[in-house]
Amino acid sequence: MSDTFAPANNALSDRATPLRDSATLTEAAYEALRIDIIRGARAPGERLRIERLKQLYEVGPTPLREALQRLSADGLVVANGNRGFSVVTLDIAEFDDINIARTAVETEALRLSIANGDDAWEAGIVSAAYRMEKADAELAASGSETLDRWEETNDAFHHAMVAACGSNWLLRIRKNLHDQCERYRRASVYLRRGDRNLRSEHKAIAEAVLARDTERACALTQAHYARTASNLAEDFATRTPSSGKDSRTGTGAQ
Repeated sequence: MSDTFAPANNALSDRATPLRDSATLTEAAYEALRIDIIRGARAPGERLRIERLKQLYEVGPTPLREALQRLSADGLVVANGNRGFSVVTLDIAEFDDINIARTAVETEALRLSIANGDDAWEAGIVSAAYRMEKADAELAASGSETLDRWEETNDAFHHAMVAACGSNWLLRIRKNLHDQCERYRRASVYLRRGDRNLRSEHKAIAEAVLARDTERACALTQAHYARTASNLAEDFATRTPSSGKDSRTGTGAQ
């Protein structure tokens, strides 16, 4: 049986991302729920009851159901027959599968981007690498207080590397895989500041890409994602299944 775990705090959260005014109600509900599922405000395994969601997101049942159907297609929500919807649980075997697909898509997009990239693409990488270096330093100093900003910067950094790949389909698939991986990073305690030099890893990737050293850039990216997977596997192993507790201490990870 696959190993699964819930986050440390299993209590239902009243946090909810505000709906974007410029979108349709369905689109706004979809975006807000997607953000909250990825960031953990809607916890893995949480039952998504329409009545409660109506109160949290201040939107009617029809847009919510349509949004949940879309999230089900994204693999973030599961439909439970007549029991409604729930957030997909976290499963280490599933993450391993996601990471294999993510690495394959990322390295192929990276190869194409290095081959096609122009001066504007290079300038984007330089800018993204500068912001990434600052965010890595802030995370190392402050920890979880800067996690949201770090995730956004990390997303922009890796996107900059592949932005010139020339395939919107590749980029869409890549985005969905990235969002799936972010759920696992946020639910885990893998960002152990003393265990890993993210600043050095990101700098090496950017330098290899700018040098258009395709094989080195791909190898560094693959190793970067593999380290994340290894850390996550260790974190899953320290938790009792579906309890969110650290098996070494009997308490939830902080």
